[in-house]
Amino acid sequence: MTSTPVHMLPLPDFMALCRERVQGNLKRSLESLPGPATRLREAMLHASLLGGKRVRPVLAYASACAVGGSLEDADVAACAAELVHCYSLVHDDLPAMDDDDLRRGQPTVHIAFDEATAILAGDALQALAFRLLSEPDVQLASAATRLRMINLLAGAAGFEGMVSGQSVDFEAMGRSLNLQQLQTMHSLKTGALIRASVLLGALATEKADAAQLAALERYAECIGLAFQVQDDILDVTADTVTLGKTQGADQALNKPTYVSLLGLDAATTKARDLCEGAQAALSPFDERADALRGIARYIVERGH
Repeated sequence: MTSTPVHMLPLPDFMALCRERVQGNLKRSLESLPGPATRLREAMLHASLLGGKRVRPVLAYASACAVGGSLEDADVAACAAELVHCYSLVHDDLPAMDDDDLRRGQPTVHIAFDEATAILAGDALQALAFRLLSEPDVQLASAATRLRMINLLAGAAGFEGMVSGQSVDFEAMGRSLNLQQLQTMHSLKTGALIRASVLLGALATEKADAAQLAALERYAECIGLAFQVQDDILDVTADTVTLGKTQGADQALNKPTYVSLLGLDAATTKARDLCEGAQAALSPFDERADALRGIARYIVERGH
């Protein structure tokens, strides 16, 4: 462990440290699961441990640092957020949904295993997220705080958040959406879990006050939307190797995107404006929030 305070690390070092930390915690949690379903466990490991940007757990850790907490405070929050994200990717990739063959540069779970195993793996990953948050012996926060975190994550993952967003996305294929409808869809599908990740990290420390949580929520709303705008840009401008999934997949499915509605230049400007909004939201915080500031820039500079 470096002697430099975590919040003072350069962003690439901070992100690498967080990725290593969540990777190890996820691996231990998955490998320690009891039961005879070996193939299912292998599918869960495939879905969870083959890389990825780990933006959501990194956000949880950075948010904990911003309010004066430690990485250890946010370990369970980071794992829970990433498990829900991984579950969503497994199900999004299924033939009945986006029918993708590649994820993080590797075969998707239903390709590497089979469709039934992929469905079960996604189910089990989601359940494990909530089990981790509810385990008193691995969570530093009080029972009341853990209950608040569970409620927050359930809202982000379910009908009020990610699942509704995916349903709207699925129904929108081949249809025209206006900009407000597209923004609403992505605030549910992508933004809700990003918002939850930021707030979970802060809540886990039990140090954040109401004003800080409100500022972090504004920050998260900006970067959640910026993340999707940049994803839409990359679907047009990046190649399959860079993306880790099939380039042009959204265009092939005739999905509405920020690029299709605004054009490439205006979409790029919107992403930058959202990054500036995220920075402004963090104005009440000191240098301990510098990782959050750097992540906002990273989100809109991906692929450059």
